Amino acid sequence: MLGRVRGAARAMSSRPWSEEWAKAGLGVKRAAPGDALNRLLFVQVGFGCDQHGDRTKGSTVAAVRAVRDAISFNSIPGMVHAVPGGRENMLIHVKLGVPPEYPEVDVEEIARVFPYGRLLPVDITVGGLTFGCGRVVPALGDTDDTAIVAVAALSLGYHDRTDQSDKPRTWDTRDGH
Repeated sequence: MLGRVRGAARAMSSRPWSEEWAKAGLGVKRAAPGDALNRLLFVQVGFGCDQHGDRTKGSTVAAVRAVRDAISFNSIPGMVHAVPGGRENMLIHVKLGVPPEYPEVDVEEIARVFPYGRLLPVDITVGGLTFGCGRVVPALGDTDDTAIVAVAALSLGYHDRTDQSDKPRTWDTRDGH
């Protein structure tokens, strides 16, 4: 794992993204030890860019935007019926690609993006990039024109305890699937 995960040493909060979510009692929980996503139901991919600001946060802002991008145009009402125990038992696996120059990501901020489900450990790897955005805005915390790009791959599903596998099955169209 490339990235340094911030927030991993302390318990993940279920502090919600918004006051609206707080009133509704929404917020992701940490997956139970031993839970493995072995029934894959949905895969989403997103992109996020952070052009200005405090770089001591590493790739966190770009990563949050990538995760939000991955889920923002999807509605998955069938998860209530597809996942035993409903949406509260839906497992979420997040894999983030971030630039090697900014490997830190605060997983607490990533967790806040999800309204429900149980978040598995977040994987962070090389897969983003930096570029010069052509503008320095000191009032936003810029010291140079570096922009950070992150990508996110989210896998949603559940843990079927009748299956000893700790990974989802891959379906091959050559097998008729």
